[in-house]
Amino acid sequence: MFCQIPFLELKQALKKRSFFKALLFGNFVLIPLIVWILTNVFPTTPIITLGVLLVLLTPCIDYVIIFSHLGKGDSKAVLASTPLLFIFQMLLLPLYLWIFIGKETIAIIEIAPFAKAFLYLIVIPFSLSIVTQILSKSNKKTGKAILDFSGWLPVPLMALTFFVVIASQIRDLYDNIEPILKVIPIYVAFAIIAPFIGKLSAKIFKVDFYGSRAISFSTSTRNSLVVLPLALSLPAPENQLVAIVIVTQTIVEIFFELIYIKAIPILTKENKN
Repeated sequence: MFCQIPFLELKQALKKRSFFKALLFGNFVLIPLIVWILTNVFPTTPIITLGVLLVLLTPCIDYVIIFSHLGKGDSKAVLASTPLLFIFQMLLLPLYLWIFIGKETIAIIEIAPFAKAFLYLIVIPFSLSIVTQILSKSNKKTGKAILDFSGWLPVPLMALTFFVVIASQIRDLYDNIEPILKVIPIYVAFAIIAPFIGKLSAKIFKVDFYGSRAISFSTSTRNSLVVLPLALSLPAPENQLVAIVIVTQTIVEIFFELIYIKAIPILTKENKN
């Protein structure tokens, strides 16, 4: 997946400064504020709240591109901005967790396994993808071949991952209906509010309607595929509960994505003037 994120194209993202600013402002200022409000309006246990925060504070960096395209948004701008989204969320997530749930809940997270999971699942693939992209830029046959080969993998692998993740948690979902009922109102409220947050951020920074649609998709779509392995690295039995909370968000989100494809283009109509 990381090979398809253009880490060497950061300059391209920065060229659209208004889009870049609106995207970051929406995802890392406005959305955290909304998440904080929702977790206070719908209070849960600290562990459930941890799962909610892990998934809702991290913007998607993969299939959001596909949905942005289907929703007639500027998917190329989202693609160019994925390195920035990834870097910002990895830097800011620990800070947000500290602010929102405090050191008492943070103490539940065992640093060693969490750091190990982060190293193997994020840092190493991230580093290898950059090396591969550098090799392909240098016209090295091996690097280019790997990059080309990886080009068709993300969509089927993401579909397979969604299936495996949901299938692996389906029994736990049935056995833990109470925490699910607690988080569904949070996720539904988030899914309804988030597109408008994206539109508001785009309006503040005067982004065009194509960009505005893309930002709405970005603020609405979360990074469950990346944070789920990190959640599973938490100590048992808390890790299973956090995983259930994250998978529940994924199911709710997929349903709303089908609505977004039709609704967001209507929400942000083309300016004929």
